[in-house]
Amino acid sequence: MRTNKAASRNDTPGDKPPPAGHIAKKTPAAKPIVRIGVLVHDVARMRKTIFDQAVQDMGITRAQWWALSNLSRHKAEGMNQSDLARALNVGKPTIGGLIDRLTEKGMVERRSHGDDRRVKHIYITDHGYDLIHYMSPIAASLNTIFLKGIDEKDIKVAEAVLQRLKENLQEMFESGPNLKLPKAFKAKLEAMQDSDD
Repeated sequence: MRTNKAASRNDTPGDKPPPAGHIAKKTPAAKPIVRIGVLVHDVARMRKTIFDQAVQDMGITRAQWWALSNLSRHKAEGMNQSDLARALNVGKPTIGGLIDRLTEKGMVERRSHGDDRRVKHIYITDHGYDLIHYMSPIAASLNTIFLKGIDEKDIKVAEAVLQRLKENLQEMFESGPNLKLPKAFKAKLEAMQDSDD
């Protein structure tokens, strides 16, 4: 039996002992959150902002520059709108507006492709190529700043990891709205819900 002195030392005013037979529910320690998604989002957003600031005087955005870069690799045959949308990972409405704006600036043009005049491909114009030649050193300079202090081998590892992430996400996009969760993950979710009841 402990003394009143011991009790006053160890008990907190207002604390009540649990009822007899009560089993305390253990709260599991939270696992560290994987931060790669947050970091990828932050890096992409900041890079886009800096790039847009660097080229704003030229009247072009990062998205327009990226479209021109892709089109420049298909000089002879051009690209159809769907292929360009896939290359940029954007939807048809977005790519349509992007092409319209580049067409208004005289940097790309739509032309009939093959025998079917209804099939249009997008081609980069001489004005578009002039902009690419001007922009390439700016983009290279920005990349040098972005990658400062990072070893080439680490850049290759990061590229491989990001490529795999992109492929995994692409598979999820292709699964459509009824995304199938892995059975093990669904079982964990159900177990968590049962424990909350």
